[in-house]
Amino acid sequence: MPDQPTDIATTPAPAVPAMPLFYSRPRPLEPAVHGQRRLRENPSFGFAAHANSVPLNGAEFGAALRHYPIVFAGSPIPFPTAVLGLRKDENLFIDANGRWTDGTYVPAYIRRYPFLFIEAPGDRLILAIDEASGFLVDDGNHRLFDDEGKPTALINGALQFCGGFQQSHKATLEFCQALVDEQMLVENQANAQLPSGEKLSIGGFRIIDEKKINALPAATLAHWRDKGWLAWSYAHLISLASWNLLAPIAGKRGTTAATVN
Repeated sequence: MPDQPTDIATTPAPAVPAMPLFYSRPRPLEPAVHGQRRLRENPSFGFAAHANSVPLNGAEFGAALRHYPIVFAGSPIPFPTAVLGLRKDENLFIDANGRWTDGTYVPAYIRRYPFLFIEAPGDRLILAIDEASGFLVDDGNHRLFDDEGKPTALINGALQFCGGFQQSHKATLEFCQALVDEQMLVENQANAQLPSGEKLSIGGFRIIDEKKINALPAATLAHWRDKGWLAWSYAHLISLASWNLLAPIAGKRGTTAATVN
């Protein structure tokens, strides 16, 4: 076992005055400021190359479970997280050119970047862009606003995507609160040994206790089924088999096989 396990990286709780993962200088999109700006052609996923995990909404579980372990991390309400690597600051699914591995699901949290909603007075949400992303350029085909200062199809698409993401995030928070209320989450840790003999350990996360799901009263089970939480819970549990998919990828830097327990 390594001396100190790698922890799942977590985004700050909403009360903490810090930027969300990947974002450092978000600014509301405005024609007066961004009227002549463009989005860079073929932006890469390089911004996520050092993230060993990212938040994942419940609606994504079915697509993500085939590729990533889904665990719960953070406090005070642990949130679903897709595990992308076994080492600190390493995403196993991004190559040196910033390309995501073909055929694997890209979490929505990553696909929405560099856009996001920020809160404004009156409980309003305003579409913003991370001006530090490197995605904004002065030339190109992907304009943010047209000559009349109206949002282009690109911005309207970002609005729709971020709106759907926000709704799914809210529904996932409700699911997480229910897990906490029912005391369904238990601490867990994953260990791996690569062919080179390197031992890796990753902790700082929780998983659902399947026995506690089976012990829920019939009325609660019916409620969870109707909310979609039962399906999410079992998708999460199924995803834990994907720990064994991460180890061989990490092991490619050594020899040919690796195991996780």
